Amino acid sequence: MPIPTQFVQIDEEGFGLSREVRIQDPLVGQELLQNLKLHEGGTLVSTIGATPVIVEAFDEPYIATNVHLKNNSWEISLPYGVHYAFELESLSLDEWDRFHGYASNKIPFVFSRKAQAEFFNLLDEYGDDYVEFQGKQIEIPNYWQPKKEVEKEKFWTSIYEEEKNPGWNLGEPAEALKDMIPRLKISRSRVLVLGCGEGHDAALFAAAGHFVTAVDISPVALERAKKLYGHLENITFMEADLFKLPQNMDQSFDIVFEHTCYCAINPIKRQELVKTWNRLLVSGGHLMGVFFAFEKRQGPPYGGSEWELRQRLKGHYHPIFWGRWQKSVPRRQGKEFFVYLKKK
Repeated sequence: MPIPTQFVQIDEEGFGLSREVRIQDPLVGQELLQNLKLHEGGTLVSTIGATPVIVEAFDEPYIATNVHLKNNSWEISLPYGVHYAFELESLSLDEWDRFHGYASNKIPFVFSRKAQAEFFNLLDEYGDDYVEFQGKQIEIPNYWQPKKEVEKEKFWTSIYEEEKNPGWNLGEPAEALKDMIPRLKISRSRVLVLGCGEGHDAALFAAAGHFVTAVDISPVALERAKKLYGHLENITFMEADLFKLPQNMDQSFDIVFEHTCYCAINPIKRQELVKTWNRLLVSGGHLMGVFFAFEKRQGPPYGGSEWELRQRLKGHYHPIFWGRWQKSVPRRQGKEFFVYLKKK
């Protein structure tokens, strides 16, 4: 099935947006939510007026506005009068203490604060990692299912050694970066690219006249990068764990660029990565990045959402540009967003 070419959004309250205007017609909204499906690779698709569309959700695709019991079965209410059953066993808890789950049609949802309060009132008992209903105690796992091994150089080097072209490697710079560098007209800057891989993004910055430091934990990745781009005098390649960069690099960069690093690290270290960006950037420096927005709790790559990134960055950055990228390579279409932010 080919991927659609038209786009519709779902905002953080769970309502559809078409051309940045909230969909008011309940029949159109019902069609959008009830026909939601996961396309290959995690892209969300649905229909509007029977026309296939890619759906870009700011948070989870379904936002439960209410939760209630119906004949001793659990049910969520969504905007536009849509209802779905769910099982307590599908629930998990994120680091902001929000409950996520899966509706009966396998589409992910998250409770609104109101729904979560209603949920607690309907339970017999609950704790930090369990809920109890009708005498049955159900463990609620953490949302992320991390792998400690992704923190090791050996994990990434083994992938480079076994795969000529790892799944994250486009063989060229990110589409969004190719488009935005000329448009942003950034003055000559000191740019840091973490998790640079084969160096395609770093080389694009260098070709635009910037002074680039490209860091990766894998010596094999850097060996490939140097073969491709070692002739560029304004790139320095550095083998290092990005969480252990020396203090003399603090506040040394005007731009930190992110692409397929945030999604690759152990998710429980994402807030630590934000702290790393903050300490490496000069005051008034910029964070630029291509991020993924799709549901994937096991990785790498791990999924994410615009809601999650906003939570992590608020208080640290002023947005200059923040938006979905609708000209991605086919396998990423509908799953990328681009940000350009100024450090406070």
